[in-house]
Amino acid sequence: MCGVIGYIGEKPCVELIFKGLKCLEYRGYDSSGIAVLEEGAISVIKSEGKLDKLAPLLSALPHNATLGMGHTRWATHGAPTKVNAHPHKERGVAVIHNGILENYQELKIELLEKGVRFQTDTDTEVFVHLLNQELDTVPDLRKALLNLIQKL
Repeated sequence: MCGVIGYIGEKPCVELIFKGLKCLEYRGYDSSGIAVLEEGAISVIKSEGKLDKLAPLLSALPHNATLGMGHTRWATHGAPTKVNAHPHKERGVAVIHNGILENYQELKIELLEKGVRFQTDTDTEVFVHLLNQELDTVPDLRKALLNLIQKL
């Protein structure tokens, strides 16, 4: 179980996302994180443990961002550490996820054989790498996601 929140709008979103995560903290005490997009750049903060450990890091995010997402984690794959906290970011993609990718081990082996290097022990990082590979050949995000769903 995890808590997931997203925001797209006109208002600055960092505090809004953090307040939303506070409401969802019961869904995961292991770690938390926030990613925001501003002027084409994704900024991410993450922390292990309860959400209060993330609060001092909020100032590192661009406070004018109006698009973002947050996550509280209850660890299923990978230890409850900062590195395993969501969001996972690789190149121009950041992903959060609630659930289990049942075939992630087979997919991870395929990626490792292609030379992909992993930073975490989570199943979600497999998704991030697969999405980036799909976007390399299909630059339309919607189509890339639909293609990727077939593999998961």
